[in-house]
Amino acid sequence: MSSTETHLFYNLTPDIILDAVSQTGLEVSGHIAQLNSMENRVFDLRLESGAHVIAKFYRPQRWSREQILEEHRFVKDLAEEEVNVLTPLVLRDETVFKTQNIFFTLWPRKGGREPEEISDIDLQILARLTARLHNCGEKLPFAERPPFSSGRLLLEPLEILQKKGFLHDEIIDEYRSLVTQCITLFQEAIEPLPKIRIHGDLHKGNILNGQEGYFLLDFDDALMGPALQDVWMLCPLHDLARRQVFLDAYREFREFEESWFRSAEIFRAVRIVHYSGWIARRYEDPAFKAAFPAFATAAYWQEEITILADILNSYSDFSEVPVSPKLTNRDYFFDL
Repeated sequence: MSSTETHLFYNLTPDIILDAVSQTGLEVSGHIAQLNSMENRVFDLRLESGAHVIAKFYRPQRWSREQILEEHRFVKDLAEEEVNVLTPLVLRDETVFKTQNIFFTLWPRKGGREPEEISDIDLQILARLTARLHNCGEKLPFAERPPFSSGRLLLEPLEILQKKGFLHDEIIDEYRSLVTQCITLFQEAIEPLPKIRIHGDLHKGNILNGQEGYFLLDFDDALMGPALQDVWMLCPLHDLARRQVFLDAYREFREFEESWFRSAEIFRAVRIVHYSGWIARRYEDPAFKAAFPAFATAAYWQEEITILADILNSYSDFSEVPVSPKLTNRDYFFDL
């Protein structure tokens, strides 16, 4: 981001937000509340009619207009297939708007709660929803969205971590070695897997349960990738009985080869590295420094090295592993 864009994005004022939304033709009342989001800036606005809209301001230079439009076309395709998703508002035949070089979109406000405990019935519902998402996803490719590749997910984060000095001399060789192992295993894992349009970040924080049942939101990381990337964060991988519950429901709509699960641990390792690269890339943002105060400490990196080493050392066929290690937010959330 340019210094001007950076300053504006970090300091979006109510006046800037209200003026931008008013330019789309909506009549705003002046009532505004910021919602929890770190990668983008998201606000709840009340209109003069009493209705509410959600305004999402994209971090500058992360996505092009064409990439955002592909995201919107995907959710539109899903909605037309009656997959329960949020779709952006269309105003004056547009879904992407711009103010002072910052793209933004407007969405309906829809109530719902993030699932806390997922029962077997919930698991079946989410499996069917995911399978139907993937059935729609395979019908057309993305042309503009980023690749699901070791370069983007591993090499770029490693370069950023090194360039910004987060990897201290005493750990840099070990960390680089672990990432190099991840690259080799990840490339081997994804080579045979079919690539379709996927959500890309399907943790339970991007699923809400509302009056009409479960629905999916935030396709900000949608890309061409393997179905496993969406599945491994929802499916209880090491609880074989519940894994079978998920698979049986998913397979009512779409085939899924159980052997693909063997790559899930490598996908988890990749996500951990990418997560740290994401924090490093955004660390100048005051919100990130406040949210991740331990990121620059030796303890953070020693923990990450231990986790990555454990994953690589235990990499084996999931059918032989009945009990999983407890997963934490660091395994899942990288765009809060």
